[in-house]
Amino acid sequence: MWAPDYAEVGELKSYLRIEDDVDDAQVASALTAASRSVDQHCRRQFGATEAPELRHYVALRRRAHGSSPLLVVPIDDLMSVDDLIVDVDGVEVVPASYWPLNATQNGKPWTRLTLPAGVSCDGGPVAITATWGWAEVPDTIKAAALLQAARVFKRQDAPFGVAGSPELGSELRLLAKVDPDVAVMLAGYTRRGGVG
Repeated sequence: MWAPDYAEVGELKSYLRIEDDVDDAQVASALTAASRSVDQHCRRQFGATEAPELRHYVALRRRAHGSSPLLVVPIDDLMSVDDLIVDVDGVEVVPASYWPLNATQNGKPWTRLTLPAGVSCDGGPVAITATWGWAEVPDTIKAAALLQAARVFKRQDAPFGVAGSPELGSELRLLAKVDPDVAVMLAGYTRRGGVG
């Protein structure tokens, strides 16, 4: 599923040590909110389409080490080329390469492809059909979502966004961004560039 929750309600309840079902709706809401926060922070999602889906992208002209220009197409995350169809101006083409190199061997997706030499799309869209997304949600993403969801769930106990006690010197303002530990966990999963 595209943009799913990255853990189950039961997993978050276990993480929070909740044994009853009184707060299940709030737990589920916190999990969904945390999963979307992970997506927003990383500028990508970690689910997958259930079937091949047609999407349109814009090819960018890049010059590689003094050679003739390459047409590079920034794409949504892609981990399988089994159902891949790339259509440029009504002609099916086979991509010359996928980037980053060795991405899928490292459990990461390709985020761009290059079109073969001689292909021109005259600034028009490149139509690509594929099964988009991640083969499975990485364990780090699941752990980050659980940590962020716990913070979101506990937020109801922090009036005015302040947790802790001023008397004990443990007062802490909860910031409107992902937990600092979550940000560290997500650093290797954050997408830098935009998608065509």
